[in-house]
Amino acid sequence: FLVRKILNCVKMKKTFIIGHPIKHSLSPKLHQFWHKKYNINATYEPFDLQNKRELIEFFKRLKKGEFIGGNITVPYKENALILCDEIDKSAREIGAINCVHIKQNQIYGFNSDWLGFLANLDYQVPDWANKAQQKQALILGAGGASRAIIYALLSRKFTKIHILNRTFAKAKDLAKNLGKYCGHDVQIIAHKFENFAFLAPNISILVNTTSIGMDSTKFDNLALDKLPKNVIINDIVYRPINTPLLIEAKKQGLKTVNGLGMLLNQAVLPFKKWFLQEPEIDDELLKYMYILLGEKFNLDEK
Repeated sequence: FLVRKILNCVKMKKTFIIGHPIKHSLSPKLHQFWHKKYNINATYEPFDLQNKRELIEFFKRLKKGEFIGGNITVPYKENALILCDEIDKSAREIGAINCVHIKQNQIYGFNSDWLGFLANLDYQVPDWANKAQQKQALILGAGGASRAIIYALLSRKFTKIHILNRTFAKAKDLAKNLGKYCGHDVQIIAHKFENFAFLAPNISILVNTTSIGMDSTKFDNLALDKLPKNVIINDIVYRPINTPLLIEAKKQGLKTVNGLGMLLNQAVLPFKKWFLQEPEIDDELLKYMYILLGEKFNLDEK
């Protein structure tokens, strides 16, 4: 341990996050908090990449050894996967990455989103999957995050997953791509948003993976009253912590899970890979993040 701390202090280690837009991300503040806590000499820089061409150029830069690793966020989680030299099994099946580790000029891609999603739910709603009366989930959105969350739900034995997306073709492609890893007893089905009310009565968990909710934007005409009373509403948007979707769900007495816990938990694995140090998610960190978000810290709502 002492040797590791000495080595960490000798050479500055550079990490990053890329996406578009990127200014809303709290990942830099999160990682900087951990750098300070564990006395790690490192940086974590945000880069707003405007298009796929800039993404390709950035990955060429990674091959030169400037960084030891980094995170990928929307809209590049799927495009970045094919630029890696190697990816792990879960990333390959998900079809998206959110992390890379660079060693000897080789880029290793992996996905920690699905692990962060599960860790957050397991903490906030213990034994949630086993208690689900219907092993059916409703996913709003069909991007890189939705891929990871569907993968996570499949790992907890959900047998029917409905994807609702404004672009139906994209939802259909996602259902087809992930469906090839499923057994005959599992269904992943694409729908248009108009089907929400019809599907709602049999759902055990609803997950918003879109950016709707950010900056207090909201969905139009989601019939939350059609959902069963024991449903879980999970919004992975964390700015604000209480999105309009969660506020409306609480008004109806439904169990809600905010997105901050997923953000924190998905960051644990890459940090451990980069620095050989497993960071802790404690009350000090939670209070710090709530303050950054302009929210009042409540121990009962993590």
